[in-house]
Amino acid sequence: MSSLFSPFTLKDARLRNRIAVPPMCQYSATDGLVNDWHLSHYASLARGGAALVIVEATAVSPEGRITPACLGLWSDEQAAGLARIAAAIRAAGAVPGIQIGHAGRKASANSPWEGDDHIPADDPRGWETLSPSAIAFGANLPRMPTEMGTDDIARVTRDFAAATRRAREAGFEWLELHFAHGYLAQSFFSPHANQRCDGYGGDHAGRARFLLETLAAVRAEWPERLPLTARFGVIEYDGRDEETLADSIELVREFRAGGLDLLNVSVNFCIPTAKVPWGPAFLAPIAERVKREAGLPVASSWGIERAADAERVVADGQMDLVMIGRAMLANPHYPYALAKKLGLDPSWVLPAPYAHWLERYRLEAD
Repeated sequence: MSSLFSPFTLKDARLRNRIAVPPMCQYSATDGLVNDWHLSHYASLARGGAALVIVEATAVSPEGRITPACLGLWSDEQAAGLARIAAAIRAAGAVPGIQIGHAGRKASANSPWEGDDHIPADDPRGWETLSPSAIAFGANLPRMPTEMGTDDIARVTRDFAAATRRAREAGFEWLELHFAHGYLAQSFFSPHANQRCDGYGGDHAGRARFLLETLAAVRAEWPERLPLTARFGVIEYDGRDEETLADSIELVREFRAGGLDLLNVSVNFCIPTAKVPWGPAFLAPIAERVKREAGLPVASSWGIERAADAERVVADGQMDLVMIGRAMLANPHYPYALAKKLGLDPSWVLPAPYAHWLERYRLEAD
């Protein structure tokens, strides 16, 4: 029996296997609204056999978008469009999830294929960015952010709660908070981005405060019966790895006490000079440690594409779910390919109109 293709249950979410599609920005929206591209894209990924499909980073406010082409969830009109996406994912047999977040000082950027850099200050497409401290990220994102006042912090926390309510009403069954990748929440916890001297900076409690207050506000809006999760960078690869990881695990324990159900383990990405040791499943040992020491189920991505790696990290208990991104873009039927690589009968992975013909002609996986 394959561990990767064993079912997984978290709260009322019942996943048919351990394969999840992580949030992957499409940069294809106008005014934060979904369109036919999004509907086709997410329905295709769900039909491909993954158990969970998480909609891309969706901004809780206009200034929280990474780019002008990012999805939003600050209006009921946006929620109505996203409800179609949730329904399409569910109809294809996957659990519909969504990630909500605020890009902080990395906001107001061009799409990756348009430069992946900050929009110039004199360009009307751009906007003022926010951060816990007035410290620019640097490199291709040099815009100096505005340091948030306590009123700004309270407003963004309310924005997360309002977006959560809309996600619930739109029919999503899995919520992921974007607390990673150098965006706003991660910036509050990182000493690289947060040098405040008030109650939202300084020691562990101060740097963790925004994240824990946001989690509490979201927890109050999200149904207890459905998974509440977060993607969080636990390590920066800046030479302080053990210190950062221990600090992060302590916060994850606080997340668990605050009602978090699963952690999607990732990298901080708060500085452009981090030396990330890219490689197959390189975060698996880190995820395993977080799971063991914080007492939460975990998922992760980054280099988990080969069938042997995906099977191993689940079988060894390093992860409860594997997030497979780029391979799913290249082949939305990648779970079918994984099943074949693992020597399983893959005919049940896909809908019959696909599986019948693929099996009949025995197409080979990459």
